[in-house]
Amino acid sequence: MSLKLYLPRTEQEKKRFLLKNLILHFRPVTVPAKTLKFTLSWGLGGAAAVLVVFLLGSGLLLKFIYQPFPDKAYESVRMLQEEVLFGPFIRNIHHWSANLLVVIVFLHFLRVFFTGAFLQPRRFNWIIGLGLFFVVLAANFTGYLLPWDQLSYWAVTICTGVLEYIPVAGIYLQKVIRGGEEIGPRSLRIFFALHTAILPVILFGLMAFHFWRVRKAGGLVIPRSPGEETSTPTERVSTLPNLMLRELVVALAVVAFILLFSVFWEAPLGDRANPGLSPNPTKAPWYFMGFQELLLHFHPLIAVFFLPVLMVCALVSIPYLRYPARTGGVWFVSAQGRRLALGAAIAALIFTPMGIVLDEYLLNFGAWLPNVPPIIISGLIPLGTLFFVCWVLYRLLRRRYSPDTNEITQMVFVFFLTAFIILTITGIAFRGPGMGLVWPWGA
Repeated sequence: MSLKLYLPRTEQEKKRFLLKNLILHFRPVTVPAKTLKFTLSWGLGGAAAVLVVFLLGSGLLLKFIYQPFPDKAYESVRMLQEEVLFGPFIRNIHHWSANLLVVIVFLHFLRVFFTGAFLQPRRFNWIIGLGLFFVVLAANFTGYLLPWDQLSYWAVTICTGVLEYIPVAGIYLQKVIRGGEEIGPRSLRIFFALHTAILPVILFGLMAFHFWRVRKAGGLVIPRSPGEETSTPTERVSTLPNLMLRELVVALAVVAFILLFSVFWEAPLGDRANPGLSPNPTKAPWYFMGFQELLLHFHPLIAVFFLPVLMVCALVSIPYLRYPARTGGVWFVSAQGRRLALGAAIAALIFTPMGIVLDEYLLNFGAWLPNVPPIIISGLIPLGTLFFVCWVLYRLLRRRYSPDTNEITQMVFVFFLTAFIILTITGIAFRGPGMGLVWPWGA
């Protein structure tokens, strides 16, 4: 029996052979046919990868003009906007790609959770994904300061100012990030180095590791109906052209959307940064507005340290809980899981705005208890009230529906996710001068 080795002969065959082998280094030879269904992944992972490449290319072009010095940073951005051919277009691409990347990565995170794609053998990849999400937020935040206008300067001042409330290491961490006591030349150099060198390297490293772990786990989680066995044999199809064609369509759609959006919507640029004059209101970047809204209702120690640490610990622990059912590939766990998730979302939609309004206009524990320390007035009392309300709702739902661990985890996740989204929207659209509540159309 002789073994025949295929060798490409013509130039066209050689190119096709090299391209095919290059692609199959990043993708398996075959994939389960069910995972090609668009409504399983919505193309979110591929869209995020395309946006990262867009950001790298547009960022490299911006570096030819931008100068990371306080007396030149704003002027270089202004010159880019007004004097450089296609300068505004390139900046728009970079700005909107960065903002859209946060949204896409967040939606990808939700898709993974609601399809149970964080269970074994994908548990550790959930942790890598969380790391990627935090790196994307850090990259956006460090780039936010670079235009050195009023909007970016004071937003970063607000965000770094609350770090002092972190116990023990808060002041030190604030000085390290700022490069001193205040936002200044060293801060800009630090943010520029992080944004253009350190964070991109970390991002690309985690992305490669993330993709490799997805492939090692056998690709995307296979979609199935509640009660369907995971061991059911599944048809496999070749990656070329089935998967690659779909990924190419998603990539082209993302590119077209960003280019079109960048043509019609300009990236904002305010007045030159003035350390002696803060705008009113002074707001954090939109993706941190939920935490700024928390600062209005809780003591800084709770809003800046306790709740974020609790949130991160909860997210990290999700894949490692003991689940009685294997729900990987099932949207929203089960039929009852869908009902409980909907109920949790409705409860958050009711109680979160109610709590915001009550705290804004009616509750004034400081006046009622003048001699009580602030950590109790604006920390333990509202935090205890929050946990009590959540506990009562949890007990009522558990008594009526007897949910399992899968359904409980999803229900709690949806409740706090919805509440945080409402807090973010409130901070963005319903806060005016002095951070008071206003109607967006009347501000």
